[in-house]
Amino acid sequence: MTVVLDIWTVRPAAVPRALWRMARDPRQLRQVPHLDFHKSLGTGAGRRFTARDADLRQWALLTCWSGPDAGLSATRQRWGAIAERHTRFTLATIASHGQWSGVEPFSPDPAGAKHAGPIAAITRARVRTPQWRSFQRAVPPVAAVLQDQEGLLYRIGIGEAPIGLQGTFSVWQDPAALRSFAYQRPEHVAVIEQTRDTGWYSEELFARFAVLDVSGDAPW
Repeated sequence: MTVVLDIWTVRPAAVPRALWRMARDPRQLRQVPHLDFHKSLGTGAGRRFTARDADLRQWALLTCWSGPDAGLSATRQRWGAIAERHTRFTLATIASHGQWSGVEPFSPDPAGAKHAGPIAAITRARVRTPQWRSFQRAVPPVAAVLQDQEGLLYRIGIGEAPIGLQGTFSVWQDPAALRSFAYQRPEHVAVIEQTRDTGWYSEELFARFAVLDVSGDAPW
């Protein structure tokens, strides 16, 4: 399986067209051959995961392929017509735990465990409504230390909606840098413990990927 994340930054005047694409793409992509999983995503700063974090000029499409991705060319052309920047991350799954919309979208490749280069991580969660305020209070300390974390190359917030369906995409210079943040930063370790104690999520997923290629506009 190949995982691809396309990120487009659109011109200000094209924001309405981007919103239209977000409504249209999911239905059109259901018929694309070899496309096993796809999510149209908004992006943002990921500091509090509120509507104020949202970046209406930046949008993303996550796709998982069991064959050639030629069937996505028309969708990419439509986005290209309104975008002023475009970056594509091509990824191979190293490990994945949890579900996204009731399915396990990423199939790990055992060979990925030997990857020593840049690593990407996707986190995604469906926050229980009664736990929303508690979750929001816990996010800012982690976001603050993440911004200056050694070895972090790139990060954005991602989500299917401004509230309740939250996630992050980050790229690290190597596996050690990701492990250092995930398991050694006290702010992040505290959130992991809170997650176990409070049951914030009705659904959650964490996945790690080998970064095979980064094309288009340089993200860092």
